[in-house]
Amino acid sequence: MNASGEALEAARKALELFHDVSVDDDGALSFRHGDVPCAVQGMELAEGLTVLSLTVVVAWDLPGDAAAWVAERAGQGLFGTLGVIHSERGGTDVMLRYAFPADGLKPEPLSTLLMLVVSTASQVRGELLSRFS
Repeated sequence: MNASGEALEAARKALELFHDVSVDDDGALSFRHGDVPCAVQGMELAEGLTVLSLTVVVAWDLPGDAAAWVAERAGQGLFGTLGVIHSERGGTDVMLRYAFPADGLKPEPLSTLLMLVVSTASQVRGELLSRFS
């Protein structure tokens, strides 16, 4: 197994402490944290530098004025980067992305890190839905 495969295997074990995890054909992981769909991918950027990338779909089909709120919220010290995508239907989708070096992380500390990110995303989702739904 290559380094990114090992990192994804550690992430799978970490996530399975809290969630049902699916493994895609390419090795990527997908799971849901409440209503929030999440995906983890692994890549080896250089020898000895394996990175896991977590992508969380925080909210979708929000009104266009949600983008300004997201920009303000993004500066409040989140784990990861909040981004806005304007859909063809005129709505606003919100994503959170977080990438980090994963070499040598064991499942327990890795689960703590991943849960910090996805719980932050869930909190942001709740704030968005209460404000823009």
